[in-house]
Amino acid sequence: MFYALIGEDAPGTLETRLAVRPQHVARLEALRDEGRLLLAGPMPAIDSPDPGPAGFVGSLIVAEFDSLESAEAWAREDPYALAGVFARVSVRPFRKTLP
Repeated sequence: MFYALIGEDAPGTLETRLAVRPQHVARLEALRDEGRLLLAGPMPAIDSPDPGPAGFVGSLIVAEFDSLESAEAWAREDPYALAGVFARVSVRPFRKTLP
């Protein structure tokens, strides 16, 4: 089943986010290579694809996991979570309807 993982950035963590981004992206690429990643990306703090110093308010990942527990465990080990970029992470079941 798919799960939506929503990480909300803690204030003032843009530099940390940028520093650990390569490790974060590597984990997403592993999900992609396994055929489990539906989509992933950051949520800019302003209405711009490149928010510059305004940074981001969080990230959204939709991926396939065996269970809610395995999705939550994966989210806890994300480099953004471990480095304190995410103040909160929620994981919810997701049912793809379209396209």
